[in-house]
Amino acid sequence: MRKVRILAYIFLCILFSVPFWGAQYAYTKHRAINSIYSNDTLPRVKGDSLLKNDSLKLRNDSLLQDSTAQKKNALDAVVDYTANDSVVLMASNWGYLYGAAEVKYTEITLKGEKLSMNMDSSLVYATYGLDSVGKEFGYPVFSDGGTDYESKDMKYNFKTKKGYITNVITTQGEGYVIAGRAKKQEDNSFFMLDGKYTTCDDHEHPHFYLALTKAKVKPKKNVVTGPAYLVIEGLPLPLGLPFGFFPFSDKYSSGVIMPSYGDEMDRGFNLHDGGYYFAINDNIDLALTGDIYTKGSWALKARSSYRKRYKYSGSFDFNYLYNKYGEKDVDQSISKDLAINWTHSQDPKANMFRTLSASVNFATSSYNNNSLDNRYTRQGTSNTKGSSVNLTQKIPNSAWSISASMNVAQRSQDSSISMTLPNLTVTMSRVAPFKRKEAAGAERWYEKIQLSYTGDFRNSIDTKENLLLKSNLQKDWKNAMKHTIPVSATFSAFNYLNITPSINYTERWYTSKIQKQWNPQTNTHMSMRGDTTYSFKRVYDFNAALSFQTKLYGEYIPVFSKTTRIRHVFTPSISLSYAPDFSDPMFGFYERYKYIDSKGQQMEYVYSPYSQGMFGTAPMGASGMVSFNFENNLEMKVASEKDSTGYKKISLIDNLSINFSNNMMADSLKWSDIAVNARFKFSKSFVVNIGAAFDPYMYGLDQYGSPTKVDKLRISHGKGIGRLKSTGYSISPSINQDTFKKLFGKDVEKEGGKKEGSQTDTDNPEGEAGEQKKGSLLEKKKDDNQYDEDGYVKNDIKWNLAFNFSMNYNYGDFDYDKMEYKGRLTKNFGLSGSIQPTKNWNFNFNTSYDFDAKKIAYMSCNLTRNLHCWSITASFNPVGAYKSYFVSLRASSSLLQDLKYEQRGRSSSYDPNWD
Repeated sequence: MRKVRILAYIFLCILFSVPFWGAQYAYTKHRAINSIYSNDTLPRVKGDSLLKNDSLKLRNDSLLQDSTAQKKNALDAVVDYTANDSVVLMASNWGYLYGAAEVKYTEITLKGEKLSMNMDSSLVYATYGLDSVGKEFGYPVFSDGGTDYESKDMKYNFKTKKGYITNVITTQGEGYVIAGRAKKQEDNSFFMLDGKYTTCDDHEHPHFYLALTKAKVKPKKNVVTGPAYLVIEGLPLPLGLPFGFFPFSDKYSSGVIMPSYGDEMDRGFNLHDGGYYFAINDNIDLALTGDIYTKGSWALKARSSYRKRYKYSGSFDFNYLYNKYGEKDVDQSISKDLAINWTHSQDPKANMFRTLSASVNFATSSYNNNSLDNRYTRQGTSNTKGSSVNLTQKIPNSAWSISASMNVAQRSQDSSISMTLPNLTVTMSRVAPFKRKEAAGAERWYEKIQLSYTGDFRNSIDTKENLLLKSNLQKDWKNAMKHTIPVSATFSAFNYLNITPSINYTERWYTSKIQKQWNPQTNTHMSMRGDTTYSFKRVYDFNAALSFQTKLYGEYIPVFSKTTRIRHVFTPSISLSYAPDFSDPMFGFYERYKYIDSKGQQMEYVYSPYSQGMFGTAPMGASGMVSFNFENNLEMKVASEKDSTGYKKISLIDNLSINFSNNMMADSLKWSDIAVNARFKFSKSFVVNIGAAFDPYMYGLDQYGSPTKVDKLRISHGKGIGRLKSTGYSISPSINQDTFKKLFGKDVEKEGGKKEGSQTDTDNPEGEAGEQKKGSLLEKKKDDNQYDEDGYVKNDIKWNLAFNFSMNYNYGDFDYDKMEYKGRLTKNFGLSGSIQPTKNWNFNFNTSYDFDAKKIAYMSCNLTRNLHCWSITASFNPVGAYKSYFVSLRASSSLLQDLKYEQRGRSSSYDPNWD
C-alpha cells in the first residue's frame, strides 16, 4: 500500500510540474532563438527537427541547381503574379514583387507586401514591409482550400505543397491557433512548436491560452496537442494536460454535454445538466441530460428545438425528478415530479386557413421547490401555471370556422388543477341571409337583417393532481354545449338617429342535472349523494331588445388662445329589452319543493338543477330593462409647425362613459349599479384606465341577521346618488436614458448631427488602409474607445427603470353600527430596472412589495462583467423565502463552455439565514 501511495505522489508531482517545465523550456528556447537570429528575417535553428531532411532546406535548395534540370518537374498550371508597386525580374530567374504582391497557383493564393519567387522553380518567399516610422504592415496571408494563414515570414514550395512559417496565426472554429514556428504539409495540415490556442482576439497578449509544446493542426477538423498547460495573464497555472484534442466543424454536430457540479445539504453532491446533444438535422435537435446526487436523487431531462423557415418554430422540454430527502429508515421521504414545457408558433404565411399555437407550462406542485433550474428564479415563486393549445381551421370561401383548444390551470399551493379537454368552437361570422346577390335599386329593409352563430362544446374537470388520472369520464368530468344565435339590423331615422332591433337566442345542452334537498341538520339547501341524474337535457332562453343611438358635437374656443379648439363628442344611447320568466313551470327549467325551516315555518324553495352547469341556466324572473349609456370624448386642437396640417390633436379625455339600467318588471331593487369608466391617453404608449361602480341602495339585516340590500335608494335618504362600491387603477410606465432627451429633441438632433459629422471626418480618410488594419490578425488590437479632450474615455450610461402599480377598492367587512360595508384597499407594486455604467458592466434587478405584510416579497439582482474573453455573473436573492446566490466565471466562447467555475448558495433547513 505504501508503494502505491509513493507512486501516486510521484504521478501527481509530475502532472503538476508539467506547466512549469513547459514554461521554462519555452522561455529558454525563445531567448536562444532571439540571441542567435535577432537580425535574420528568416530565422533557422541549428539541428531543428522541422528543418532536418526538408526539401525546403537551403543546403539542397533548388535555387543552387541549374534551372534547366527543373524542366522535368515543371508545374502543371500557370502561376499568376501581380504587385501594386513594382515587379523586378533578375537575370538569375528570380522575381521580386513589391507593394501588395499576390501570387496565384490553382486554388492556392499567397499575398504579402514583399514576395520573392523563382521563375523556373516552385519556391516562393513572402514577408512584411516597414513604413517610414518602422511599423510593420502587409503581413503575408496564405490561402488554401478556404483556410487562411497569416504570418510574418513564409516560405512555400508550390510543387511539394510544403512550407515553413514563422509567427503564424490561423482561425479554427471559434478560436485562434498561434505558432512561433510551423511546418506545412502536403495534405494542408501543419506541425508546430511553441504554440498557443485561445479564443481571445488579442493575439499579441491573449488574456488566456493553452500553451501547446507541440501540436498538429488539421484545418477545419481538429487540433491534436502534446503536453499542454493553461496560462492566464501570462501566469502558467498548475493545470496541465498530457495531451489534448480539439475538434472543429463547419456544421453543427452531435457531442457530449459536460455536467456542472454542486452540492446541497439535503441531497448531497451532484453533477447536473450533463448528457449528449443530438444534431438530428437542420430543422430539429435534441439534448438528453440528467442530474445525479450522492444521496440517491436523480433527474432526466429532454430538450428539443425545431424550426422550419416560413412554416413554424417551437421548443419542447421534458423534465422528470426523483428526489430523496432525509435519512433512510428515519425520516426519509421520496417525491416524484414532472414538468412539460412546449411552445409552438406558426408563421402567418404558412397557411392562411389553418393556425396552430401552443403555450404549455405544466408541472407538478412541488417541482419548483425541487428543481435547481427554477428554485431561485421568479418563476419558482409563482403559485399558478397555465397551459393552452389552440388549433383553428377556417373554411375557404365561407363564413364558417372551427377551433379546438386545450386549457389547463394549476395552483401549486393546494395542488388543484382545472382542465378543459377539448374545447370545440364552431363559429359563423355575421351574414345577411336576405341580401340579394344582384341588387337592383335601393336597399330593402329586410336586407339589413344580419345573424351569426357560435357553438361551444366543453369537457372539463376540477380536481387534484393525484386524482386526475383516476377520474371517471361520466361522473367526474363535466361536459356541455352552448349555442348562441344573435339576430340584429340597423336602421337610420331622421339622418341622425340609429335604431337597432335585435333578438338573441341561447341554448345549452347538458348530460346531467343536480337535485337539491333541505338538510335540517345544517339548515341549508344542498345536493345529496346520489341526487345527480345522467340524461340529455336542453335549457334555452331568449330576449329581444331595441336600442337608439346618436352623436352630438360641440366646439369651444378657450379665452387663453384664439387658435385653439376644444371639441366634445357626446354619444347617448337608450335600449329597451325584454325576457320572460324562465322559472315558470311551463319551461321546466326550475324545480320547487316545500320544507320546514328551523323556526318551524313551511317554506317553498325554487332552484334550477342546471345552475351548477358549465354554462349556467336560464335567468329567473321576467326582465323589462331600460338601459342608459352615455359616452364622452374630449379633444383639443392646437397650432403646431411639426404637423403637415398645421394643427396637432391632444386627447384630454379619450373616453368617459356612464351606464346604468332599470328593470321595470322587478318587484324591488329595480336600479342596477352605476358603472363609470374613464380612459386617458397621455401618449401612444401611456394609457390609463380607471373604472368604478356605485351602489344606489342602502343596506339592512334580513331575518337571520345577515346584511342584505334593501329597497331604499340612497338619494331618497339624502346620502347621494350612490356609494363607491369598487374601483381599480393600474399604471406601468417606464423611463430610460432617452426619455428626457425627447423633451429637448431639437438639441439632441443637432448634437447627433455633429457627432455623425465628426465621425465621418475622422473615419473616411483612412479608406482602404483602415479596412486592412481591421482585417489583419497580427495587427495590434485597435482601441475602439472614444476619448474627450482630457484623455478620459467617453461613455454613455444606459439605464432603464420601470414600475407597475395597481390599486383596487372593494367592499370589505360589514359595519353593523353604520349599516354600511367597510372599504378594503388592496395595492400591488413592482419595480424593475437595469443600468450599464460602462460597456462591460451591467446590473439589473426585479422586485415586488407586499403592502399587507409591509415588506419586500421578492427581489432578484443580477450583476454581469464582460472580461473580454471571459465573463463573470453574480445573481442573488437577498430577501424573501428563497434567499440564495449564484456566481459563475466562464469563458465566453461556446467552444470552451466547460471551462468555468460556479458557486451557488445552499438552500436547506440546515443553512444559516442571511438576517
